[in-house]
Amino acid sequence: MKSFLLPLALFSTLLSWSLPAQADAKVQVGYHANGEANGKFEFPGIPAPSRNDAATDATFTLIDGDMDRNGGALGKLHDGALPGDEDDPANNFFLRGAGARLLVDLGKVTEIGSIQSYSWHPGARGPQVYKLYGSEGSAAGFNAKPEKGAELEKSGWQKVADVDTRKAGPQLGGQYAVSITGNAGALGKFRYLIFEIEPTVSGNTQSNTFYSEIDVTDLHATAKAEPAAAAKANAEAFEIAGTPYRFTLDVSETPELADWARNKLVPVVQQWYPKIVEMLPSEGYVAPQRFSITFLKDMQGVAATSGTRVVGALSWYRKNMEGEGIGSIVHELVHVAQQYRGGGRPPGWLIEGIPDYIRWYLYEPQSHGAEIPPSRAANARYDASYRTSANFLNWVSGKYDKELVRKLNAEMRQGRYKEELWKEITGHTVQELGDEWKAALAQKTAAQ
Repeated sequence: MKSFLLPLALFSTLLSWSLPAQADAKVQVGYHANGEANGKFEFPGIPAPSRNDAATDATFTLIDGDMDRNGGALGKLHDGALPGDEDDPANNFFLRGAGARLLVDLGKVTEIGSIQSYSWHPGARGPQVYKLYGSEGSAAGFNAKPEKGAELEKSGWQKVADVDTRKAGPQLGGQYAVSITGNAGALGKFRYLIFEIEPTVSGNTQSNTFYSEIDVTDLHATAKAEPAAAAKANAEAFEIAGTPYRFTLDVSETPELADWARNKLVPVVQQWYPKIVEMLPSEGYVAPQRFSITFLKDMQGVAATSGTRVVGALSWYRKNMEGEGIGSIVHELVHVAQQYRGGGRPPGWLIEGIPDYIRWYLYEPQSHGAEIPPSRAANARYDASYRTSANFLNWVSGKYDKELVRKLNAEMRQGRYKEELWKEITGHTVQELGDEWKAALAQKTAAQ
């Protein structure tokens, strides 16, 4: 799939795309497929990202919605620094939830020549879907920060364009550039802009776009635009032989973990990620082919996964390199493979119980890390999450159905989890299974 650029109006003819709301606004879309993009964001006919445009010193404010704290701050949208690769959350801004309104205050009324937005992600967070509004700020009833749900065109705002790049390529992933220009030269005179942003997959709050940069061109600017700089590549890339999977390892903040990560962790990741994917199949599902593992100096806790990005805390791994360190990353790799995004939300105890089941009973069963101590057996709950729920899943799998975890995972991934599944699979409700499991724990404790 080659990169290309076409006017949105042409796409409208061919693919039924929405036309820009303004007759004098033109939207162009640039696209590079996965594997063809680089950190320069170069597209024919669209300016490259700039570090000294009219948005560089503008004020960016999220007036509706929430940022995802796994990504960069709002400043990433106009700092002239670009992501180093296709899955670089820290160098992109993205949302958490079902959309938002982003306000840009240029500081003064500006005759705008064009507006550009850039994004890059290997999956559903790649495309851009938003409506653009502008205002000089002088219209009657103008509200610079309209309330949630307020109709902007009734608050002194003018709709400029509709942007939807989802049909630019054969899949949602890739690198995208959008350029909004005026057919007759100037796009318009505005001080304020609002980007009304939507997820790329309806109902999927994990499909919020990785926005890398937003540029605004002043039609009368005298300074020559300077190209934005790609972020310094700190991550090492690793392939998993014989598979389409590849991952990056970033220990730039934590050099004391480098030898352990490269020599001990990487071989386990290369061996176990394909195994985990094979353990958790579902119809039509393709597991992420690219993911990242980053160790952070100032992170609290142990580890976490957002989408395909695994992060770990230096303070914990420094103490646990020879203990639970590798097993904890195996747990996180299960989260990479789970991808429960089909609507609804499965119970948290299962989301965490399945990774611990795979970790403690399949990756390192010799450690007996999910055994229930006799002192805790009487108060054990099947839905206590992590190790305790892993113990429960192992017991039910062994007694009733060895395919239990695979079946539950498939339904959770499709958003079809319900408690009745337990009875359908085992003939017993989950509460009945929990009681029977506790009784088995009590017998085991009595026998010791």
